[in-house]
Amino acid sequence: MKFFSPLALLALAPASASAWSTAPKSLSAFRTRVVPATILHGYSTEVSGEAATESFRLSFGEGDATISPWHDIPLKGSADGTYNAVIEIPKMTKAKMEVATKEENNPIAQDIKKGNLRDYHGPIFWNYGCLPQTWEDPNVEHPELKCFGDDDPIDVVEIGSKSLAMGTVQEVKPLGVIAMIDDGELDWKVIAIATDDELAKEYNDIDDVPDAVKDGIREWFRWYKTPDDKPLNGFGFDEKWLDAKEAGEVIEETHVAWQKLRSGETEAGKLWIGKE
Repeated sequence: MKFFSPLALLALAPASASAWSTAPKSLSAFRTRVVPATILHGYSTEVSGEAATESFRLSFGEGDATISPWHDIPLKGSADGTYNAVIEIPKMTKAKMEVATKEENNPIAQDIKKGNLRDYHGPIFWNYGCLPQTWEDPNVEHPELKCFGDDDPIDVVEIGSKSLAMGTVQEVKPLGVIAMIDDGELDWKVIAIATDDELAKEYNDIDDVPDAVKDGIREWFRWYKTPDDKPLNGFGFDEKWLDAKEAGEVIEETHVAWQKLRSGETEAGKLWIGKE
């Protein structure tokens, strides 16, 4: 697969939309174009397949080599306390895109449930993705919450002002974390802001984030599955957001779990980890 120089790529971002819009967001813009991951890191992305179908894939490259956004992009950013986030779902879109953890090189694809492509029932109001080189181990029970990890990289909700294109690798600053319990599994949600966002200097910890934003994120994730007759999601630690220090500790724990997975110390099962 040939990847193009990031300097030659056109940044794609979804058109703006009303926060209350429920119209489906088309992915047709990604059908034939190449999308940059980030010029800063030198990563690029390339589309294969048809948008809004099971064949759609957004693959990552560095130079002429195909890389895994999960395993090959470093977790830590350029400054202390910053991390790289891989954006899977741009804000104000509905398609449930995710890094395909069981596919070779882990491209981004649309999630499928019971044979159907998954879409949120309304747009998500923040950029959503994952932190590379992390893993929520389904074999380890949390000592306080008494539930196991969800077998995925840790999720990140980026609350900055810009809509970030699918496949963007964005340096972020974690502000806090909340322990969502989804179908009995622990599914941490890190709240973060892009380091180049205009609010990044003002937001340094969870108490700096407006209550409306924190409450909005928690309630969105509490209710988003109910149109499919699923129960409300719950949250540990009395539904409180933990602070930036604790977020860093959770990220480090999931990074250690990923290291064990990658080294073979933990059984990978069906996960693709780039090791024979």
